[in-house]
Amino acid sequence: MNYLLCITSLVVVGSLAEEYGSNTVSFTSDTFAKSVPEKPHFVMFYAPWCGHCKRLSPTWDDLGKKYNSEEEGEIVVGKVDCTQHTALCSSLDVTGYPTLKLFSKGIESGVKYRGPRDLASLERFIAEQLGTELKAGEQASVPEAVTGLLEYTDVTFKSSVLHGRHFIKFYAPWCGHCQRLAPAWESLAKSFEHDHSVKIGKLDCTRYQDICNEYEVKGYPTLLWIEDGKKIEKYSGDRSHEDLKKFAVGMLSDSASDQQKEDTDEPQPPVIVLTSENFENAIERGYTLVKFFAPWCGHCKRMAPIYEELGRKFVGHDKVKIAKVDCTQEVNRGLCSEQNVNGFPTLYLYKDANNIGEYNGDRSLDDMASFITRNLEHDEL
Repeated sequence: MNYLLCITSLVVVGSLAEEYGSNTVSFTSDTFAKSVPEKPHFVMFYAPWCGHCKRLSPTWDDLGKKYNSEEEGEIVVGKVDCTQHTALCSSLDVTGYPTLKLFSKGIESGVKYRGPRDLASLERFIAEQLGTELKAGEQASVPEAVTGLLEYTDVTFKSSVLHGRHFIKFYAPWCGHCQRLAPAWESLAKSFEHDHSVKIGKLDCTRYQDICNEYEVKGYPTLLWIEDGKKIEKYSGDRSHEDLKKFAVGMLSDSASDQQKEDTDEPQPPVIVLTSENFENAIERGYTLVKFFAPWCGHCKRMAPIYEELGRKFVGHDKVKIAKVDCTQEVNRGLCSEQNVNGFPTLYLYKDANNIGEYNGDRSLDDMASFITRNLEHDEL
């Protein structure tokens, strides 16, 4: 059903109740183009089937309730369904869901939000971008990450870890083992700086002993994987950057598999969309066939439906992922250059982050599937 949105230059007159909340404005390509130049907008670009979008929607609706209900509100909080308005989302470089962008001075001024997705952090971002201040008592409830590493206090810890996945170092400043671990832990945080699926943090147990007792920390450093506030696993492996990263990637993969089983109404997309921000982590484990393409490429267009079939063939496979990278997107140009992509489409097979070969065979479903299974069988011998 299509809804008519009525927006004045200063006031959001109304928004309509729907699956993603009644307090945010649903934009179409036309209403977006007319409304955004009038005043700042904070917009969620989403897909209805996206699990992360569904989990964010109550918080996004709360944000809309706060800012859209003010008669002289300083910003409009809205949303765009990218499955309905694909051209708009593509023109704004939306390559994953949800993508959150704040437009302070027209459509060309969009700034992508990359921080935690809780209400306080979103409000802080609005205040920073608009040059305003949060009202008294509305201090953000999460710390600001420095190169991806979050340093918690007793106030920020519980609200931060209540949702999502977290890998946290519980430490004491005087501890020699903690001091030796620090560089690797900082490198780990930097590795996941642009990956919103996990947060890397640390907590000083000499200052916040009650929290450490609650999580049964009995020695330093203690490294815990926490999901939705619950301790899932204690890390006990080697403390090198690579080993820590392998553990985190493995836990993310396990969590994704569990989530897929739970979200039976949310099928896994057959072909995963990769960008420079999530590429390294995506190919870290198992086999990943990646198609580097350009939307205008005729060969790519003819191959697209067969590649989707290939993706469906391997959906749910615990060792194989089928993915693609749009090399015309500005964010991906450096990645495509680094991967030695010289024409379209280019198909590379990666095993545990290593490029093990380019596929140059016929672009039929059977031949591409056989290429993958041959490599799997060779690995198992």
